[in-house]
Amino acid sequence: MHTPIPPPQSPPEPAVPPPAKRTARLDIHLDPTSTEPVFAQICAAVSGDIAAGRLPAGTRLPPTRTLATQLNIAVNTVAKAYRELEMQGYIEGRGRRGTFVRDQSGAAREREVMRFVTTMHSLGIPLEETLDLVRRAWP
Repeated sequence: MHTPIPPPQSPPEPAVPPPAKRTARLDIHLDPTSTEPVFAQICAAVSGDIAAGRLPAGTRLPPTRTLATQLNIAVNTVAKAYRELEMQGYIEGRGRRGTFVRDQSGAAREREVMRFVTTMHSLGIPLEETLDLVRRAWP
């Protein structure tokens, strides 16, 4: 009996990596006549877009220089807005990888609380002392 020889196999296709998340293009309109500082206007626009779901968790924000150029303002103004948004928990800086919208769901909050509680417990700090430290540090 004659066994047919299978045709030669072509090399497997290389795996295609998933597309990288693109940097969001922020649609911010500054009011030069407003008494609200420019950095606060940026904060309001970005936090509003996050709350409305237009900037979902994991979205990469433009670098400070890029946004400053787009808005025709100083880089330090954008940096100040990003710092404020980070302090408020809306965004997080990841070093050279960029600045990203944080997860606003309860799951992210729970993770952070558990990390804090675990740290305090591992340091041997009792609950009442931990609560006192939090109360003093709370803005």
